[in-house]
This record gives sequence, C-alpha cells and structure tokens, in this order.
Amino acid sequence: MNFREIYFEDYELGATRRSTGRTITEADIVLHAGQTGDFYPHHMDKEWCATQPFQRRIAHGTLIFSIGVAMLADDINPVAMSYGYDRLRFVKPVHIGDTITSTVTVAEKRDHKKPEFGIVVEKLEVTNQKQETVLVCEHILLVHRKTPASP
Repeated sequence: MNFREIYFEDYELGATRRSTGRTITEADIVLHAGQTGDFYPHHMDKEWCATQPFQRRIAHGTLIFSIGVAMLADDINPVAMSYGYDRLRFVKPVHIGDTITSTVTVAEKRDHKKPEFGIVVEKLEVTNQKQETVLVCEHILLVHRKTPASP
C-alpha cells in the first residue's frame, strides 16, 4: 500500500488510473455467495444456467463491483474518504474465466458545504477481456482542501 496525500486542489479533471487485469474464478463466486447469502441459480446452478438464454453462470454484480473498486485501492489517500457511490449499473454479465480491468476517470469537482472539503466524482468503468463495459458507477470522494474555500 502506498500512502499519498492528494488534496482537492490536486485532482485534475480527466485524469485516469487503470488497474491490471483479474480473472474471475468459480471460487470467487462461491465465496461471495457464502458471504452474502446470495445463492440464486444464476450464480450457482451450472445445469439450470445451461437452459437459460445466457447459457452459463453469471458472477454476482456485487462481486464485480467489490473487486472492481478494490483493484484500484492500492493507494491510500489519508486526506480523502469515500462518500458513496451513485449511478451503479451492471451493463453486461461477467462469467467464470472472464478477466476484468478497472479504469477511474476524474469526472467532476465541486464545493462541499464545509469549506475545508471538496467533492471529487470519479467515473469507475469495469471492462472485460473484450474491452466491453460490464459495470459503471460514480465514486464520490470527500477530499480535504489545502486552503478552505471562501464562504
């Protein structure tokens, strides 16, 4: 883990970060089902899935979200914290054996009601090995300013 202070003023619109790839395994799906209690046949029943239009098991959307976010969490910014996520969409299914990659782009910066903070919105996009988007969302960060904003 790297610790690096990046203040509100340091974020640049359009700046991007990209992860390396990670292949989704059957073990990922089984562990996630056990942790969440989501044992729907879409994720767990290979034979049933073969009778459905999608033909094979689908990774949980929440699993892909969790992994997609974590793939870019190797830098810890001690002057910022997650404020939440908006506009989360599971665009395409992810299957066992698919390799996903995450990209974050700084999409917006705005003031916060407390002048010592600003809001940074990062667009998170997760793609598969075919460069197809499988998940998108906005990650909202509450970030300290170097100098408080004028009221």
